[in-house]
Amino acid sequence: MTSCAQALVRLLEGYGVDSVFGIPGVHTVELYRGLHGSSLRHISPRHEQGAGFMADGYARASGKPGVCFIITGPGMTNILTAMGQAYADSVPMLVISTTSRREHQRLGHGYLHEMPDQRAVVSGVCAFSHTLQRPQELPEVLARAFALFSCARPRPVHIEIPLDVLEMSADGLDLRPRTLPQAPAPAAVNIAAASQLLAAARKPLILAGGGARNAGPVLQALAERLQAPVALTTNARGLLAPEHPLLLDGVQSSAHGRALFAEADVVLAVGTELGETDYDFFGLGPLVLNAPLIRLDIDPLQILGAARADVGLLGDAEQGLLALLDVLPQSASSEWAAASVARVNAAERAGWSPKQNVMQQMLDTLRDSLPAPIVVGDSTQPVYQGALGYRAPQANSWFNAGTGFGTLGYGLPAAIGAKLAMPDRPVVAVVGDGGVQFSSAELIAAREAGAGVIVVLWNNHCYAEIRDYMTARDIPPLGVDILPPDFAALAKSCHVQHLPIRSREQLREVLTGLADTRQPVLLELDAAAFLSA
Repeated sequence: MTSCAQALVRLLEGYGVDSVFGIPGVHTVELYRGLHGSSLRHISPRHEQGAGFMADGYARASGKPGVCFIITGPGMTNILTAMGQAYADSVPMLVISTTSRREHQRLGHGYLHEMPDQRAVVSGVCAFSHTLQRPQELPEVLARAFALFSCARPRPVHIEIPLDVLEMSADGLDLRPRTLPQAPAPAAVNIAAASQLLAAARKPLILAGGGARNAGPVLQALAERLQAPVALTTNARGLLAPEHPLLLDGVQSSAHGRALFAEADVVLAVGTELGETDYDFFGLGPLVLNAPLIRLDIDPLQILGAARADVGLLGDAEQGLLALLDVLPQSASSEWAAASVARVNAAERAGWSPKQNVMQQMLDTLRDSLPAPIVVGDSTQPVYQGALGYRAPQANSWFNAGTGFGTLGYGLPAAIGAKLAMPDRPVVAVVGDGGVQFSSAELIAAREAGAGVIVVLWNNHCYAEIRDYMTARDIPPLGVDILPPDFAALAKSCHVQHLPIRSREQLREVLTGLADTRQPVLLELDAAAFLSA
């Protein structure tokens, strides 16, 4: 007999899944019966939140959905934070959990891991949640999930399977993956309206977000055709080459950037929410545009959102940009675009503090000392600086939790997932001493999985961001001067090499020898020493 759990694994294999993140529990052992003998690799984090963050990093680096097996109740509540981050950043994640036997649900009789309504708890951080009532539903529900990942706004999907259904026979089910629909192209009439505005523009501007992450070459081609400056959100970094003359630094939230945006006579926003954490980082108020706004997005709610579009292009970013390229003429050479980009970038960098410059140099050293690294950030001060000035070497090479949901503890496990997805590329986790303590147990999971992540720890011995924020608001700092662990001893206990780093030159030298590392390493940067070097 083929059980429902075994059929599930067969279907996942058919959809190209190669890795599953999860912690086995008594409720999920039948899923592991299905895993045994399959082609799927299982990775054991040390906390379900870590499983979710690993799946997130895996998905961002590979472009494929990250998959988790999670137990009923506490397992699901543990993974909610990671699902929230993936939901905010439109990351494909498939969370398959168990739930109580059908006859035990909603009774409140104290069954193991029992929750009154698990789907209600998870509903706010997923595109949809489905309870499998019988094995025959499995092929359709999985097809629905993978269709959403491939041709709609990708977000977590939750499928819960009652314990009794897991063990039921799935004999006779068609376990072939279904042909998935393709993401739609925008309507021709709307492309015509948008192209008319863009063709007449003398000062066009492009704002691109994570929804354009797979459209880099065509985005660059359109920018060059229009001679338009391009501003990239955190999740879109790397869509233009770092040295491109039309590439703005992360100026969306600054006075210099906003002044440039106000000059534009047409704005094209591609795959971006135009949200606060990307466009109002400094609390200057909502972004104000004085020009017609064209929004290209796979999500119709974004086109009708707070920054309402004058022309809405509903569809896939790459297809929409290609359609515009097909009909737009080559713009006359414009000195405005490149000159404006150079002026705004220079003005922005001139305003950085010495501390900002040191942190930016540290990030640039990471990028330049390794071959096309993937840099994964936690919510920490160097990563916030990177939101302003980091230029990724290519797409899907810079992502972090510093925007959107803004969780802590993301960097290390997400970097593990990215490294498992891309084992031949260097992967760096940039973490702070406060944030890394949310997920430091995953260091030994990295060692166990052979994930050669380079962990760069910025140690300022406190929650420095919050302390600075309190001080700026005349609030006596309280609860922020935390006692840090001995990170060298922590690394040793996890069988991981630890190296103290006190200067940028030392960092460069050490990184050069770590490009091909197959085991994790912890580089501890003492922030005070680094800033004074």
